[in-house]
Amino acid sequence: MDISIIIVSYNTKELLEECLDSISTYSKNIKCETFVVDNDSHDNTAEFVKKNYPWVKLIESSKNLGFSKANNLALKKASGKYVLILNPDTKLTPDTLSSMKKFMDSSATDIGIATCRVELANGQLDKDCRRLFPTPQLAFTHFSGLSKLFKKSAFFNGYYCGHLKEDEQHEIDACVGAFMFIRKNLLDKVGFFDEDYFFYGEDLDLCYRFKNAGYKIVYTPITKIVHYKGASSGIKSHSKHLSKASRESKIKVLNESTRAMSLFYKKHYMDKYPKLITYTVLASIKFINTVRLLKVQL
Repeated sequence: MDISIIIVSYNTKELLEECLDSISTYSKNIKCETFVVDNDSHDNTAEFVKKNYPWVKLIESSKNLGFSKANNLALKKASGKYVLILNPDTKLTPDTLSSMKKFMDSSATDIGIATCRVELANGQLDKDCRRLFPTPQLAFTHFSGLSKLFKKSAFFNGYYCGHLKEDEQHEIDACVGAFMFIRKNLLDKVGFFDEDYFFYGEDLDLCYRFKNAGYKIVYTPITKIVHYKGASSGIKSHSKHLSKASRESKIKVLNESTRAMSLFYKKHYMDKYPKLITYTVLASIKFINTVRLLKVQL
């Protein structure tokens, strides 16, 4: 098996249909297996997949396990040389799979994870697809808005690698869980997703562990996917019209987003910075969460 594609779905049936259609169309000459882990969707996703995509290896959960646990269920069954973690709100292009496989086949084996250009529906780059790790300094310049004033500066705008050209290949610290092309043998060594993360942060955490183990993560714009970002969570303005998320779901997502920030900091940075910086960072995360929740309430 060349590639094991893993998709976690939660109430995104229409988008999942487009995603699976693109896989079916553009994987003709590649040995692929596709897993869909349905997180107890209420839009009849599981029955829809069974009826229309019999080639999909469907895993049904009786409750919403979140992103990490659901992906790990499929990772335990995956037999591909590579694993592609893919969001249901994405669409492959004709050469996505072939180009990424060729890239990894011809690359040094210390490249553990690669990502292509992840493009939003409006044609702009999904900035989350290439990041540096969110150190206190980079987080401050990002959330304070200084990154917008000094767009070409690695010091001020390194959070989303804004200092690097979108059309050039480069090494990064982390990519987004919407598209992660991973060497399965290295994933088995480093470990699967940390199940302490529910939704958000698990991709960043996995990349951090890969880098700590001495493996590289690369962004390559040789191909792309389209990402209808936020369709599942309902918190992104550009995809609100595609989302079925309830107000309660949006609040949970926002809480999990900032919880992931705290979890990542406590797990990887707590012992690296003075107590004053730690207090400031964790307090700032709580403030960010409060502001985001107020916007949902309004």
